[in-house]
Amino acid sequence: MPNWQERSGMLDDSLALIGARLKNWREKRSMTLAELSETTGISSSTLSRLESGKRAPNLELVVPIARALRLELDDIVPRAAPDPRVKRTTKSIGGTQYETLSPESSPVQTYKVTFPAHPPGVVAVPEPKVHDGQEWLYVLSGRLRLVIGEQDVTLGPGEAAEFDTRIPHWLAATGAGPAEVLSIFSKEGKRIHLRARGG
Repeated sequence: MPNWQERSGMLDDSLALIGARLKNWREKRSMTLAELSETTGISSSTLSRLESGKRAPNLELVVPIARALRLELDDIVPRAAPDPRVKRTTKSIGGTQYETLSPESSPVQTYKVTFPAHPPGVVAVPEPKVHDGQEWLYVLSGRLRLVIGEQDVTLGPGEAAEFDTRIPHWLAATGAGPAEVLSIFSKEGKRIHLRARGG
């Protein structure tokens, strides 16, 4: 979280850009300096100096200009972007480790899931579960056994699956080591569509 000095610096940067933003909006509205001057009662020279950054912005100047250009405050001084980093938490359920990769408020929840390896010679017995939602998963490493309905498949690194979690399902690592999986879960049960821009 930024300290007060960093916040002060961000505010100074925003104030320094007000003139340029006002000029940009004036040009978008196809207004000349003379027309804006006539509408606001502020001299063209003052407007020019404000737009070029040679005149510090203040409310007496900015408010009438904003009205003349039909602008909201956020159009002139954009809100600071929130910290995009996700606070990650890790929890273990029955030996399976879940690491959160999305905020709780997100419409879809993303996890890095690590399924533990089973002791040599021990075959895990599926105990399918059912709950509302839609899940998409991608195997990062290891091998993952997925039992869903009548299907019993094994996925390796680079393979993906998507399924309705209202169908009885069960997942576990198979092979010599643990399986790491990227899991995206939609609580609403909506299909998950991933979009990627072309290079």
